[in-house]
Amino acid sequence: MLYRDFATQEAIDREYDPMRGRDPAALVADWQARSQAVRERCRVSLDVAYGPTLAERMDVYHAERDDAPLHLFFHGGYWRSLGHREFGFVAEGLVQSGISVAVVNYALCPTVAFGELVRQARAAVAWAYRNGSALGVDSSRLSVSGHSAGGHLAAMLLATDWQGNYGLPDDLIGGALCISGLYDLRPFPWSWLQPKLQLTGRDINDYSPLFLPCRVPAPVHLVVGGEESSEFARQMQAHAGHLEAHGVAVGAELSPGDDHFSILDHYAPGGGFAQRIANFHEV
Repeated sequence: MLYRDFATQEAIDREYDPMRGRDPAALVADWQARSQAVRERCRVSLDVAYGPTLAERMDVYHAERDDAPLHLFFHGGYWRSLGHREFGFVAEGLVQSGISVAVVNYALCPTVAFGELVRQARAAVAWAYRNGSALGVDSSRLSVSGHSAGGHLAAMLLATDWQGNYGLPDDLIGGALCISGLYDLRPFPWSWLQPKLQLTGRDINDYSPLFLPCRVPAPVHLVVGGEESSEFARQMQAHAGHLEAHGVAVGAELSPGDDHFSILDHYAPGGGFAQRIANFHEV
């Protein structure tokens, strides 16, 4: 077997193909149009640098209050596609709830090694925490979320030794929402993604949240669409059990009727994700 009870690449690819029945070009075009519309309605600081490389940028969507909490969103794309500009649409519901939002860009595989994506995600959080006043936010009230590959990155942020490696408090993240995340990287070296990701055995050990201690004492919520493959749901349940074993307050749920992409609509004004993130901050 290659991974668990999967004997062939075709079987793994089938379970980890979220595009089943979807037109990728139409999907991305819709996100781009929705995001542009949100940028026209919101006050936005575009391409704020959080690191020295061109990829290390974030778009900050500002709430009306200058001391608003800050939420960082990490996009999906299986670590090898898309960017922050396609995902501005996730910000509007949170901004309306009084929360500023940083939609984070990061470099992609194979332009950089897999571990560099994780480093950049951590750098974004560290920079935002240290520069809250420049952003016009209260960075002592910070939360994170991510979708798909971004869900993996959000989970990796919870496995970070913030005090030991950054000199920052271990409780700097007040809550995390991981949507359709990948927490066990072991299937991907056997998948269609490997030529892009170029995962090594060390990468799998170092960057699979399922194998790492949770170091951030924050509530975590995991969610997967009810129409997604069984592997996405199984990975969610496995990671929920892992977090519970580390004493984390964690919830896990299937979102009925949602596939891997429609689930993002819950960020919309009045949607469940905006409310859940607001609950992290008691807004």
